[in-house]
Amino acid sequence: MGLLRWLPLLGPLVLRWLLGAQAADHIRIFVVPHSHMDVGWIHTVQESMQAYAANVYTSVVEELARKKKRRFILVEQEFFRLWWDGLASDKQKRQGLQFLWRGSPSLSAQQEIFTHVMDKYGYCSRGFNWDGSPVFPTPPRNGIYPDMDPPVTSGNIKLYVKDLVGNVKERAPWFRTPHVLWPWGCDEQFFNAPVQLSNMDLLLDHINTNVGGVSAEYATLSDYFHALHVLNLTWPVRDHQDFLPYSSEAFEAWTGFYSSHSGLKGLARRASALLYAGESMFTRFMWPAPLRPLDPAWALQQLRQLRWAVSEVQHHDGITGTHTPEVTEMYVENLHAGMQGVQKLMASIVLDRTRVHSGPQPGGHFAVVYNPLAWTVTTIVTLTVGFSSASVTDKSGQPVPAQVQGMPSAYRLHVLTTIPGLSYHRYSIRPTEEAQEDTEKTATTKAITLRFRLRPRRRTEARSSRLVSVKNDCYTVFMDLNTNLMHSIWERQSNRTVYMTQEFMEYHVNFNLGEPNLSGNYLFTPEEAAEPSWGAVRLEIVEGELVTEIRQYFYSTVTAKYHSYAIFSRVAHVPQDSHGELLCRRIEQEYQVGPLNMNREAILRTSTDLNSQQVLYSDNNGYQMQRRLFQHHEKNKIARNYYPMVQSAFIEDSGSRLVLLSEQAHGVSSQEDGQVEVMLHRRLWNGHMGAIERGLTLNDTSTARSLFWLLLGPRPGIADLHPRSGLALQHRPIVLLGELTETAPNSPGPWKPEAVVLPPSLHLQILSIPGWNYSSNHTQHLQSLQKGHRGGAKAHLHRVLLRLHHLYEAEGDSVLSQPVTVNLKAVLRGLGSVVAVEERSLTGTWDVNTLHRWSWRTQDDRQHRGGSDSPSPPQGSPNVTIRPKEIRTFFIHFREE
Repeated sequence: MGLLRWLPLLGPLVLRWLLGAQAADHIRIFVVPHSHMDVGWIHTVQESMQAYAANVYTSVVEELARKKKRRFILVEQEFFRLWWDGLASDKQKRQGLQFLWRGSPSLSAQQEIFTHVMDKYGYCSRGFNWDGSPVFPTPPRNGIYPDMDPPVTSGNIKLYVKDLVGNVKERAPWFRTPHVLWPWGCDEQFFNAPVQLSNMDLLLDHINTNVGGVSAEYATLSDYFHALHVLNLTWPVRDHQDFLPYSSEAFEAWTGFYSSHSGLKGLARRASALLYAGESMFTRFMWPAPLRPLDPAWALQQLRQLRWAVSEVQHHDGITGTHTPEVTEMYVENLHAGMQGVQKLMASIVLDRTRVHSGPQPGGHFAVVYNPLAWTVTTIVTLTVGFSSASVTDKSGQPVPAQVQGMPSAYRLHVLTTIPGLSYHRYSIRPTEEAQEDTEKTATTKAITLRFRLRPRRRTEARSSRLVSVKNDCYTVFMDLNTNLMHSIWERQSNRTVYMTQEFMEYHVNFNLGEPNLSGNYLFTPEEAAEPSWGAVRLEIVEGELVTEIRQYFYSTVTAKYHSYAIFSRVAHVPQDSHGELLCRRIEQEYQVGPLNMNREAILRTSTDLNSQQVLYSDNNGYQMQRRLFQHHEKNKIARNYYPMVQSAFIEDSGSRLVLLSEQAHGVSSQEDGQVEVMLHRRLWNGHMGAIERGLTLNDTSTARSLFWLLLGPRPGIADLHPRSGLALQHRPIVLLGELTETAPNSPGPWKPEAVVLPPSLHLQILSIPGWNYSSNHTQHLQSLQKGHRGGAKAHLHRVLLRLHHLYEAEGDSVLSQPVTVNLKAVLRGLGSVVAVEERSLTGTWDVNTLHRWSWRTQDDRQHRGGSDSPSPPQGSPNVTIRPKEIRTFFIHFREE
């Protein structure tokens, strides 16, 4: 069972609130055939394709062709791609679009979508499963499957009809209209579509002929929503709040999956960031014209491989961590293979015939550092080298500020760099004794390490006067030498000291089989409040001119040999100028957790003296913050106040805001005033036979590593920095290393693109050559499919996909929250001469001029068109206005040279 099986079970009260239930006279049943196929849950994609998934597409397409009244919907694109490329016949390819989804083509802050929340029965129908359950690893030769319901006959048809109509009438009061959506299907069904549809045909015919007050028809979701739309009713409006946390039973909380399989969550985010960088670098290389040989077909294949791997892991049982270890291996293998391909592509563009490697070498290196953001970025990149002294120079031979500090088996080299948007810099790195430059010219410094006594944990500790400080131009961090914990942070902008301490704690989870709710991949069910998970802390401060690092090692006991947890906090010593602001105003923290003991869930709790009133803000999509007011439930209060933190969370009072930005998704909560805790790692085994039989245990023995940035300051200033800092963390510069050899002299390569720089309130969400080998005009494409033509033999390289995102809310900053007009011809001049700008739907799939979105009447007496308030630019016009929180997508057409 996938996660989506339970999401609809929000209860009849939600539906009554949304729709205003009323009795219906004549009920019109919309039977929506579907099959929910997990792209990795219990079985891998390949296993599911072999056992049943391929048969779903093949048999459904054949049956849809037999009778025009039949309908079917699917959403899992991964299985469709594999079927289409490998198994579909020419005839089926011409008819394949008959059951594709028809989702909303674009979502933005100005849009509304009509939403239907499923009732308590969810998306599964019981008792109408004539094809049974799939058999792994291969289908049975005799065609007999387990759990097959008896076929419809003259003797049992009335019983089947009674069950179907009775279920519909039970659902009907939850609907505002007599149009009832009745999903027919469930997980892993319709692999034998002739059996399914021939039986349901008999039931629908019987209902329409013999049952009064009810009619039934096959439908897609589009058919159903169209029937509602023509009624022209007035509908209630729900604001931007989500429905989290989800539950499937009373007092449950599906809040554990926010942090399950932390390692996979981090890998997926890094792979997505690498894909983002690779897409723009390849596009920049191809336009206005490649300056050296590179096979575009090979390049696009590397990008496509990572595109599919990143998309695959976004499945609701993938990124959530609610799958078997075998499926984890599949995701990881595909992500690593895709990342390796894109790294090779990027290296072939910038490294000039030089072999790429990532490990430390005894000789010198050159490093190419690429900034994938469309802003000028000042930051510190970190490399691992095999020598203790180094000289770092730029392409002109001038020394670059850098710092070397020791590690257990190598050395860490920090390099300060400022790189314009979508550009790269190249640096030479040599051991000092091999450097040609004079010692006086070397801007590389060495860090020194201060070590402090191990301190045992004390149950109560007054605020200490034995403090040691680490400061830069924006913050002073005070560490308490009596506890080796953080004591407070003074921030310059508001001249305020916020008392703040951080410690690791653990929840001991409920694994008693006699209890109704057990912690697992999905659920979080703590037995009681979290307890400190450490007995002593060791403190080190690594002081440097460029970076100072505070290292805290947490031990389970005073006598433990190895630490179980660690925090590495880094403060950069850079001026707070226009480029260095984002670097100066953040405190970078890296957490290491584990391996954990069994049935433990590890958190980092940050406690402050901010008067936050137990109000937390977090995002569930990386796009918009949600206000989370603490709910004082009588049962399972802790878990039911956990929320997803996809990218960021913050607490605040009237004077200051504390923001936590994360490289990956976590669970987050505020259990007390001034507190914010982040769940970093989980290791669970509860003995539940259902979980064990499916392999859905969470015996994660890994060490979890997470990267965070902390921002602290007055609310308006931090609100301005928050969106850009979040993107700067997600899309840090990509570093490609090569050896300094005869074939790679210290000189720039021939590819020197002009910078692409956007205003600070706009984010270049994508710059890509999709490489589609079919027409972007859907009418033409459909006609080609019907004629048996699949598309051109070669990929179309002349369509550049551009997506722009306004980062700020309309009611935010007086400057940054204003609409922004950009001249794309000027912004993209480094790629060539722009001759046309064509606005597309969000994904680039549709020409927006061909879309006609429905308007819905609402209770606030306004008609909502559902589209953007920003008009599409005239054909060929380079001027585009992006309004607050808008996301707009374009095809850019350049003059071919």
